[in-house]
Amino acid sequence: LWSVSAIVVLILVWQFVSGAGIVESFMLPSPVQVAKAFYTEFPTLMEHSVVTLKEAMLGLLGGISLGFVVAVIMDRFLCMYKAIYPVIILTQTIPTVAIAPLLVLWFGYDMTPKIILVVITTFFPIAVGLLNGFKSADKDSINLLRAMGATKAQIFIHIKLPGAMSHFFSALRISASYSVVGAVISEWLGGFSGLGVYMTRVKKAFAFDKMFAVILLISVISLLLMKLVDILHKKCMPWVQKEADL
Repeated sequence: LWSVSAIVVLILVWQFVSGAGIVESFMLPSPVQVAKAFYTEFPTLMEHSVVTLKEAMLGLLGGISLGFVVAVIMDRFLCMYKAIYPVIILTQTIPTVAIAPLLVLWFGYDMTPKIILVVITTFFPIAVGLLNGFKSADKDSINLLRAMGATKAQIFIHIKLPGAMSHFFSALRISASYSVVGAVISEWLGGFSGLGVYMTRVKKAFAFDKMFAVILLISVISLLLMKLVDILHKKCMPWVQKEADL
């Protein structure tokens, strides 16, 4: 109720500011204008969103794979942790909009640079989340398995990996939203289709009602992806929900 009320109030204030002329409508279109633009441009938006989602999903899968491998290596080898972790932190200090033009220059205007940028954007939360999960594994359980003659691989599979799943899904929720944003940003700088390309075109045409419609669609897609991660979390770890209900 509180969430819905806050959104309704925000829309009403937005409508008042735009309708009363406090901000010119060509600069801040009203919610009604945005809804009309969304309705009229819906087929076009769906065509572009398919491309953006494909880039986001391929990049997210790559980010998950890379993040998992990096986290396992850093957890297994202390020297690799000391060597890799500062480099990972350094990659996150570089603005995404600064990397995107270089990727377009190196790999062209097709999907490849977009996917690479999404991988760069999404692997960091996955790697750090999994690494924290591995490091927080119960020491007594690990010592018990060692006393029973378990190998490092068995300790990883039976203790560390299951214990890191909550951290993984928390990181995945962040990376899922980052993947769409990363794909859109990469499309701003070159491409033939996608929500970012459509965004650039309507901005140059000063069609800000369509611009807001794209922003609304991107927000909805990000929220749906985050909800999908929550559902996947509950399916993969049903005991978490049971513990929360007790």
